Amino acid sequence: MTQQQDTPTHAKALVRYRVMAYIVGFALLALLVAMALRLTTDITAPSAIIAPAHGFLYMVYLVAAFDLAQRCKWSAKGTLLVLIAGTIPFVSFYAEKQVVRRVEAGEKL
Repeated sequence: MTQQQDTPTHAKALVRYRVMAYIVGFALLALLVAMALRLTTDITAPSAIIAPAHGFLYMVYLVAAFDLAQRCKWSAKGTLLVLIAGTIPFVSFYAEKQVVRRVEAGEKL
């Protein structure tokens, strides 16, 4: 690990990012199920609740990911890819693993 990556602010930012990546990933999967119910049946209540919740949680994810990107001095491309990861099912889980590995190794995205 490099000295810069070992600071407590990086560690705290990484934890915030990891938590939000998982929350947004599961919320997106819940939204997919809710939308499938909405489109295949007359059950609309789950999507009416989950859709705005996911939108709010995604905004929190964006803040957490951008904060980590700024602290770790990621490239614009790396930052953008991580920010977009919360919009594609299962990708936030994969991106989280890659981000943790690289941040802990002191590598930039």
